[in-house]
Amino acid sequence: MKYYIGVDGGGTKTAFSLCSGDGEPIAEHLTAGSSYLMYGIDLVVERIKTGVEQCLQKGNVSLGDVAAISMGLPCVGENAVMDPQLKERICACFPGVQIYVTNDVEVGWAGSLACEEGINVVAGTGSIAFGEDGSGKTARSGGWAEFFSDEGSCYWTGRKTLELFSKEADHRLPRGPLYDIIREEFRLSDDFELIDLMVKEYFPYREKVASLQILLEKAAVRGDPQAIEAYRAAAAELGLIVRGVVNQLHFEPGFPISYSGGLFKAGDLILKPFGEQIHALGGRLVKPQLSPVTGAVLLCFFKFNPADFPSVAQKIKNRQ
Repeated sequence: MKYYIGVDGGGTKTAFSLCSGDGEPIAEHLTAGSSYLMYGIDLVVERIKTGVEQCLQKGNVSLGDVAAISMGLPCVGENAVMDPQLKERICACFPGVQIYVTNDVEVGWAGSLACEEGINVVAGTGSIAFGEDGSGKTARSGGWAEFFSDEGSCYWTGRKTLELFSKEADHRLPRGPLYDIIREEFRLSDDFELIDLMVKEYFPYREKVASLQILLEKAAVRGDPQAIEAYRAAAAELGLIVRGVVNQLHFEPGFPISYSGGLFKAGDLILKPFGEQIHALGGRLVKPQLSPVTGAVLLCFFKFNPADFPSVAQKIKNRQ
């Protein structure tokens, strides 16, 4: 029996999934983020190596019994110098194993649509979209860099949360629930105390800025109009990212568009306006079939064992 491992990397966390040759789940593991731009190649390679080893240990499986590992990692495909170094270092950790390293957006697509035609948009710490049309042509859009891209992501909405608080604090906008939520969360006796706190404890850490989106969600649930509008703005940006993929590929009307990432945990606050964007593009919004890390497992079969892929994909979908 040979085994397969899927890895779904992100800016905040990295998930590992070990399954048997017939798609049965054996073990899972979770560790810290795996963006080499954030943490450096050395640390990312060590996290990947250790994560795979711990996943194998949980499943009582040796590396020699692993046929393939498929992993989606942030930033892959964006740097002609760093990409080969990263892939070479990772492959050296797992001699004799077939390795597929791609951008994390592809494993999001593989999970959401089970490697079938359509588009998946990721809105986690960052934002990006990936699609494949009926001819097998692929394309991506968005996800350039947090400084001038990642629109509609948790990082983007986290910054928007602070922007809205500052505007509500000094009466540029009417004060709503967001104002009180921020003051309570950070125990502010003076609104300007937030500046020093953010500069020292949040701004240096992308994932902590992204976590502020949870406060925006709380405010929107309580009816803060500015917070609700922020989700509509995020949906518009994500729709534009999807449009970028649509413009590069060919789809028939009604093609599926799915989603993954932490922002979508906000439910209808983001899904309803995002669905409107998708409808305007001629697509249909569909729920993710599988998780991104399961998508990474599917990619192992899709890339290295295509003969077994259809049956394994069906078995995995039937278990959901």
